[in-house]
Parts: sequence; C-alpha cells; structure tokens
Amino acid sequence: MPLQNRVTPFSELVADPARGLVYGNRGCLHDSVGRIHRHHNGRRWIACRLTFRGWHRAPLLQPGRFTELFFLDEATAFAAGHRPCALCRRDDYVRFGAIWVELHGGEAGADAIDARLHAERRDGPGQRRHPAPFEELPDGAFVVLDDQPWLVHGWSLLRWTAAGYADRAPRPARGQATVITPPSLLVVLASGWHSAVPLLHQTAQLHGDQGRS
Repeated sequence: MPLQNRVTPFSELVADPARGLVYGNRGCLHDSVGRIHRHHNGRRWIACRLTFRGWHRAPLLQPGRFTELFFLDEATAFAAGHRPCALCRRDDYVRFGAIWVELHGGEAGADAIDARLHAERRDGPGQRRHPAPFEELPDGAFVVLDDQPWLVHGWSLLRWTAAGYADRAPRPARGQATVITPPSLLVVLASGWHSAVPLLHQTAQLHGDQGRS
C-alpha cells in the first residue's frame, strides 16, 4: 500500500504508487504509526535530490523524524511552495539566493526566504492562488483549470497527474490565469531555471510542443 507522501501542485499529500523525481520535506507531519496528521510543520519547505552521499533511510516515516516527501519534478515542488535545499543542492541554493536578493533587495538567507514564501503559498488553512496574465507566465508555472493543476509548457497547458503529464490543451493567448506557483518562484522560473533535479518530468516532452520562440 503506497504511503501518503506524494505532493501535488496543490500542496496536498496523497498516496500514489508512481515514483517522483524530486525529494523533500516540510518537517514531521506523521504520527508514531506513520499516519499523516498535519499539512506542514514550520516554514522550512525544501526540495532535494533523490540521492546524496549515499544516504538512505529505511523504513520511511520513522517516529519523530521528518516526513519524507516526493514530487513529480521541480515544477511541482515550486508550485507546492518548496525551494532548493541548501545542503544537497548547494549550488542551486546559492543561485536561487542570488535571484532572490535581486528580486527582494535586502532579504537574504533561508529564514527570510522561507518567511516570504510561506506568506505567498498559504492563505489561512489553504493554498494561496493569484491572478496573472497567461501571456506572461514562464514555462514551469502551474495554473488551475476546472479544479485541476495544469503546467505551462510553451504554447500548451499539460494536465498534471502523479504519474506524469497527460492531456494537452492550448495555452490562451490572453486573459487572466489563476496561478498556483508562488509569485517569487515564478520569477525564478522566468530566469531560465535549470538545476540538479529535473524541472519537468519526461512526459512533458511527449505531450508538449516545442516551446515559444
């Protein structure tokens, strides 16, 4: 039976047997028998490499330890409000921090980043969403259509599933989108972000177009 540790773009934790390409955590979310009983624990939401220095924890969801989370790809982790880990993705974290300082001036360091991201990703008990013009969204952003998460990929929108991207729809040339990805992370994506973990699952290439010129 799959564990409830797959994260959707809506930041929800679901049980699914499909494998993700990005690892991470947001504190200890499970009880002594491995049942998820909270959405997050603190503001430190990170996205990590699947493997690092041969470290391996088994079994998962050990009592009193952080809850191991898995994401389809980094675009999914960004949509859920996670940023690069400062340990296993040090180069990514440093580059992320440089983009962040340029965007937010004097704010620097994990505490400042996580505080602003938490305000951008949460709206009371739920996920914060915000409007933005479709034509201004970078590849890798997530929007909501018919209560489903869709990835912006070139001139297309691709529907997210735990196993990969499925249906393709044309991206509107104008109009307002309901965006899931926090605003500060949209700026990171717009920088042409590439990192140590896959930005997009390989199924995006099967269903997407060739991008924008």
